[in-house]
Amino acid sequence: MKIIIADSSAVVRAILGQKLESNPDVEIIDSVSNSKKLINSVEHRRPDVILFGLDMSSAEEKADLTALNRERHVPVLILSEEGLSPDFTGLCEIMEKPKLSDYEKPFIDSLVEKLKKLAGSQPNVESCSCSGSHFQILCIGASTGGPSAVSAVLQGLGNDFPLPILYAQHIEVGSDKTMASWFSNVCKNVHVKLAENGEEAKSGTVYMAPADKHLVIDFIDPNGTAVLKLSDEEPERFLRPAVNKLFRSAAKLYKNNCLAVLLTGMGADGAEGCKMICENGGWTIAEDKSTCVVFGMPAAAIEMGGAKEVLPREKISKRILELVKNDAK
Repeated sequence: MKIIIADSSAVVRAILGQKLESNPDVEIIDSVSNSKKLINSVEHRRPDVILFGLDMSSAEEKADLTALNRERHVPVLILSEEGLSPDFTGLCEIMEKPKLSDYEKPFIDSLVEKLKKLAGSQPNVESCSCSGSHFQILCIGASTGGPSAVSAVLQGLGNDFPLPILYAQHIEVGSDKTMASWFSNVCKNVHVKLAENGEEAKSGTVYMAPADKHLVIDFIDPNGTAVLKLSDEEPERFLRPAVNKLFRSAAKLYKNNCLAVLLTGMGADGAEGCKMICENGGWTIAEDKSTCVVFGMPAAAIEMGGAKEVLPREKISKRILELVKNDAK
């Protein structure tokens, strides 16, 4: 059970850390002094539960905690000196914060039991709703190690996938047709092709950005269909196609109807686009470090706050299908 301790008192943090780490079921992954540091730690370390002893009379601390609990679905055990009653919609429990002299075995045992209960009740991120969005487009970005990662994700989507798929991959000039052909042979469940300028994006088809062309969504026609555009605009950070270009166009036009996946790759391309998708109400999945060939692009998105979820490669297809399936109900 991975725990982050948040308390303004260094003494309390030290006592809790020392007492809790003696329990074999507990791993203290961070100890922070304010809610801003807590938010940053949660983004990077992914705790099972938060032990929150910060000042709940502070509007800022309370707002940050509410955001973590509701938006990130992180269970929270609050240690409060004020006898507060829970007013959070997510998983939350409150215990009275003891005096320094009372952090003894009976209290610690009770604390651990409550932490275990909360951590065990944590909603699997794979089953969480995503605010009722109605997805109409799936965008995928990748670089180093991308073809293998993308093919695994595409194969896992099965037959009759209901959304168009737009795919930006960093690729050398002259290699795009060969890669598209390879995808067609490997991913028999979907139709993979190089995107064409002015083309309408149809469900179950993967539109791959050609080498040395930016792929963007030009507009959405009256039928709700994305019309694609290939652009010769300047490379973005020396990259053309750039994942950011695709993701930003999708965020702008589809807003909360946009679902995006950022896979293995060097650098930070796609991170800003992921953040924009999130800010516009869409949903993003970043590949976990454990399965990335290069944990550059996903890491940048996570650090920037542009990853709604972080999943290993083998779980991404299932999650996409869950989101789309739940969305269709």
